[in-house]
Amino acid sequence: MAYFYEEPSHTFGEYLLVPGYSSDKCIPANVSLKTPLVKFKKGEEPRISLNIPMTSAIMQAVSNDTMAIALAKEGGISFIYGSQSIEDQAEMVMRVKNYKSGFVSSDSNIKPSTKLGEILELKDKTGHSTMAVTEDGTPTGKLLGIVTSRDYRITRMSMDTPACEFMTPFEKLIYADAETTSLSAANDIIWDNKLNMLPLVDKNQRLRYMVFRKDYTDNKEHKDELIDSKKRYIVGAGINTRDYAQRVPALLEAGADVLCIDSSEGFSEWQRITLKYIHENFGDKVMVGAGNVVDAEGFRFLAEAGADFIKVGIGGGSICITRETKGIGRGQATSVIDVARARDEYYKETGVYIPICSDGGIVNDYHMTLALAMGADFMMLGRYFSRFDESPTNKVRINGTYLKEYWGEGSNRARNWQRYDMGGEKKLSFEEGVDSYVPYAGSLKDNVSLSLSKMRSTMCNCGALTIKEFQQKAKLTLVSATSIVEGGSHDVILKDKFSRE
Repeated sequence: MAYFYEEPSHTFGEYLLVPGYSSDKCIPANVSLKTPLVKFKKGEEPRISLNIPMTSAIMQAVSNDTMAIALAKEGGISFIYGSQSIEDQAEMVMRVKNYKSGFVSSDSNIKPSTKLGEILELKDKTGHSTMAVTEDGTPTGKLLGIVTSRDYRITRMSMDTPACEFMTPFEKLIYADAETTSLSAANDIIWDNKLNMLPLVDKNQRLRYMVFRKDYTDNKEHKDELIDSKKRYIVGAGINTRDYAQRVPALLEAGADVLCIDSSEGFSEWQRITLKYIHENFGDKVMVGAGNVVDAEGFRFLAEAGADFIKVGIGGGSICITRETKGIGRGQATSVIDVARARDEYYKETGVYIPICSDGGIVNDYHMTLALAMGADFMMLGRYFSRFDESPTNKVRINGTYLKEYWGEGSNRARNWQRYDMGGEKKLSFEEGVDSYVPYAGSLKDNVSLSLSKMRSTMCNCGALTIKEFQQKAKLTLVSATSIVEGGSHDVILKDKFSRE
C-alpha cells in the first residue's frame, strides 16, 4: 500500500511569524544577511558565502550576464541558464567575469579601417561607447587609438568614415604601464587627469587592460558586492545531466565559480552520475549544487552523492504546472521544514553543513523571510527577478500597463527537455511550464533594497541579527483562512479606488 503522510503540506502563505523580544541592538542597520552558498566542515568557513540570501533562477527569462552583474553588485549570485549552446553560455559567464575586475580586458575592439557605421552597430550590440583601436582589431593588439562617442558626430560624418580619421591617436592618450601600475595608482591617474578610462599597455604598446572610472564609483556604491579574490564578480552556471562532459569544462574555463544541476526532480541516479563524474574529473574544488527535492530522503541521497548545496521545491514556481500535469510535488513550506531538519541531522552526524536553497513558492516579500525562518539558507527566485529591467526579456505595453515576458523552462518556448530528462527520448513530451507576463517593476537595485529592508526589519522583530540566530529564535504559527483575510486591509474603502475615476 502507498505511504500516506499524516499531515497536509503547507505553503508560505499559511504561516506567520510571532514576534520575540528585541533588544536595543536589534535595529535593521545591525542585521547581517550573509549566508553560506556551498557546504563546509564544522569549524571551517564556506568557500563561497552570499552577502544577501538571493540567487536568480536558472531560466532563459531570468538569468543572463546582465542579470548576473546586477545581482552580484547587490551581494547575490545568478546561475546563467544552461538551455542554450555551450559556447553561448560560456560567453555569458566570461562577460560577467570580465565586466569588473579593476583591470578589464577589452571586449569591444576595432581596426583603424573600421567604418563609423560598423562602430555604431557594435555600440548597439554591446552597449559600449569606448572602443580600443588596435592594429589587428584584437583585444591585445598594438594600441593605435581610442574611439568614444565624443570623437564623432553622426549628423556631420559619413557612415563610411574609417576610425583612423576621427579616433584619438595613441600619442594623444594618457596611458600607463601594464606591468608596474597597481589598481590604486591607475585610479589616481584617472582622477588626476579627469579621465573616464585609462588604457594599460606593455613595452610593445600592446593593449593589456583598461581601467574605468565607473568601476571605482560602482565599488563605492555597492558595499555588499559579491566578488572573488581578483575583484571579479562571482557567477554561477546551470548544467544538465546529459552534456555535462562537454559543458562543465567550457564553463570552468570561462570562469564559472559554482555550478548547479538544473532539474525538475533531483532524487535521481542521473544526478548521482553527474556529480560523480564532475568530482572524479575536476576534483572537489569544483562546487556543484543539485536538486530539486522535497523531503529528507531526497536530501540525504544528494548529500551522499556529493552535492555542495541542495535545492528544495517541486511545482511551487509561478510558471510551473508540474503538479497539474503530473500530480507530483509538495507544499513549499513543508518541503523546506522537512529538508532543513534533515540537513541539521546530517550536520550532527558528519560535521558537514550542506546549505539548502528554497526554490519556488515566493509570492510576497515576506515569504522570503519565512523561508529563512524555516531553515533555508538562501532562495532561488524566478518571477521576482523576471520583473526587472535587468532580466533578458522584452518589456511590453498591454492595455496601458507595462509588463515583462516570463516563461518556464518546462514550456515549449524554452525547449529545455534536458531539465526534465528521465533517460528517454531527447524531446519535451509535454509541457510543465507556461508562457506568461509579469508586472514590470523597474530596476533590480531599488526592488532588492526594499525587499531586504523588510527582511531585516522582520528579523529585528524576532530579536535576531543573523540568519542563523533568526532560525534559532523564530516562532511560527499556522493561520486559518479567516486570519489570512484579517491580515490584509479589510472593511474599509481604499482611497486609490476613487483616485482612478
